[in-house]
Amino acid sequence: MNRRGLFSRWPAAWLGLAVLATAAVSLTIGSAPLSLAQVMAGLFGDAGTDRVALIVQDIRLPRLLVGMAVGATLGMAGAALQGLLRNPLADPGVIGVSASAGLGAVIAIYYGAAAASSYAVPAFAMGGALISTLLLYGLVRRDTSVLTLILVGIGISSLSGALTSLAMNLSPNPFSLSDMVLWLLGSLANRSFTDLWIALPFMGLGWVCLMAGAPFLRALSLGEETAATMGVNLIRVRGLVVVGTALSVGAAVAVSGTIGFIGLIVPHILRPLVGHDPARLLVPSALGGALLILLADMGVRLAPTDRELKIGVLTALIGAPFFLFLVLKTRRAMR
Repeated sequence: MNRRGLFSRWPAAWLGLAVLATAAVSLTIGSAPLSLAQVMAGLFGDAGTDRVALIVQDIRLPRLLVGMAVGATLGMAGAALQGLLRNPLADPGVIGVSASAGLGAVIAIYYGAAAASSYAVPAFAMGGALISTLLLYGLVRRDTSVLTLILVGIGISSLSGALTSLAMNLSPNPFSLSDMVLWLLGSLANRSFTDLWIALPFMGLGWVCLMAGAPFLRALSLGEETAATMGVNLIRVRGLVVVGTALSVGAAVAVSGTIGFIGLIVPHILRPLVGHDPARLLVPSALGGALLILLADMGVRLAPTDRELKIGVLTALIGAPFFLFLVLKTRRAMR
């Protein structure tokens, strides 16, 4: 068996090992470089008295775990949306879900709800993601062409961007404006375990919904009418994917800001390794998303700049050309 065949047989296992190895290396990178031995000692040291333990436990480990959760969410949600819409260009960022979740977070900041409750930003972000996902599905469910999906996604993103810009323009103080900019650029810097514990339950519930709908995505790949004749409850499957995407992506945006293209790139790369089976794609995409976020976060910390780059900027620089490549490839395939 060749190496590619071995990888395609157990993609989740290999990706899991890659995530663990990358996570270990990621903990060594920062303004104060550490060795793997120092990292291991810091994980079990006393953060109150040991400087290395403080760096590892209170700064790098929360950032690492938040990044892995966000990446897993975006990768899984992208794979599920592509299976539901039967379109490889579907992605929480490309179709406007992330922008709408960011708008919800900005609204919570603008009206002061974020200061009143730590759960306000996740709740508003998930609400924005849910509304945009329902709108998207309602507009494209009878026409899943690439052009329709792109146009609807552009419309939702543009409207969300316009409303976000309006909120920034009318921001009551510079501190609120600074918080709003965070959601637009996307960042994992200065994340704490508190952020993780707030977002993780909603992400986890979203993952459960997406995984519950995964077995039916295989039948949906044959078309909705065929799936219905096979006994698939289309309303239930749509609801699981829509609600799962809204919950998980909304929580991810609430804790990290808008990070685009992860859900587009990862499923596209991994799809051939699972035999183009949408039901088997979700778990590998979650692990691949976590891996890509970790690599991108390492990249922003290693970039030779005076100020740390925002991770959303880096993923956009990588993802936008990839998206254009996919559009051209899909267009040629339709001819």
